[in-house]
Amino acid sequence: KAMQPLEPVINYLVDPNSGLKQVMTEFLNAVMLFEAYLQSGALPYERTHQRKAHRNGTRPRTLKTRIGEITLDKPQFREFPFESSVFERYCRVEQALLMIIAESYIQGVSTRRMEELVKNFGLNKLSASEVSRLCKILDEKVEEFLKRPIEVKIRYLLVDATYFKVRCGVQYKTRALLVVVGIREDGLREILGASIAESEDSGFWLTLFRSLKDRGLEGVELVISDAHKGIQKAVESSFLGASWQYCHVHFSRAVLDSISNKDKQEIADKLKEASDDEMKMQELGKELRDRGYDPAAETIDRFRFDLWNYKAYPRVHWKRIRTTNVIERINKELKRRSRPVGAFPSDKSLMRLAGCIMININEEWITGKKYLSMDEE
Repeated sequence: KAMQPLEPVINYLVDPNSGLKQVMTEFLNAVMLFEAYLQSGALPYERTHQRKAHRNGTRPRTLKTRIGEITLDKPQFREFPFESSVFERYCRVEQALLMIIAESYIQGVSTRRMEELVKNFGLNKLSASEVSRLCKILDEKVEEFLKRPIEVKIRYLLVDATYFKVRCGVQYKTRALLVVVGIREDGLREILGASIAESEDSGFWLTLFRSLKDRGLEGVELVISDAHKGIQKAVESSFLGASWQYCHVHFSRAVLDSISNKDKQEIADKLKEASDDEMKMQELGKELRDRGYDPAAETIDRFRFDLWNYKAYPRVHWKRIRTTNVIERINKELKRRSRPVGAFPSDKSLMRLAGCIMININEEWITGKKYLSMDEE
């Protein structure tokens, strides 16, 4: 029911401690609603050309204060993350990003861009020992998150990798960030693990999968990924009895990769039309071969048996278990956050930022609505 204006004050007079918590909760929630208005450019349900984003409900978020811990309703947007000054000046992600900048500066990356960032954030006042201390605090939080027990059975496993530039001595090398997301038997999503590797070879994936099983991963029936041979090999040996599903988005990209620009849109439309029909996909493969697109036809022939495994599961799940799109938000947010820096000063700094982003996203997933309804079988 709606709270009466004087209710928090009356509660404060009866019980100062809990009453003050209620007053602070109401006030800070109101502050965030105003921030949401400023960031979105519109009030809830308001029709205006000034709107930049649409509301997507709220998520509970705890905040430690001098009067104890309170739970606030943090607004959510569909188009981009909501940011609030209500919480600590620098949340985990901001802290991790600042430490990346500070590390780069201390290591001697003295580009004009980096010097400007250091100056803007006032990081030149931090000593190497202070940066090390702050990094250690964040690293411990990330390590705790990545090593926590997996306590609920995971039915669907989604795996993907994205690449980043990392400084190794005087060189910059490409590193793969391997990410594993699970859809639990209760329908919620959970980020299960991540690691940094030199490539996507099977050995790196095997090591990551083994660590997940050691932490309690079980119940996997379907694994969704791209068609990297290293992933396929690791999946086959790690999850006996489970099926492998080729991500439809990655499959479409692979087919279209060898199609000329003038025919790309036409073939993309036909791929979309055939995405739920095995016979149409076979016909498309034959058509592509007849038109001289042998590599695209071979991709269809090679993977057409791995495109339909999702159909063994409830129809209401199909849309979300035939791609790895659920991991895209993690990758996009990491790319967005790391844009000011360009390259990471170390593997640890990459995992520090990635881990903090994953912690935040995972908190939203676990406290939010179910991703899949497991009641309809």
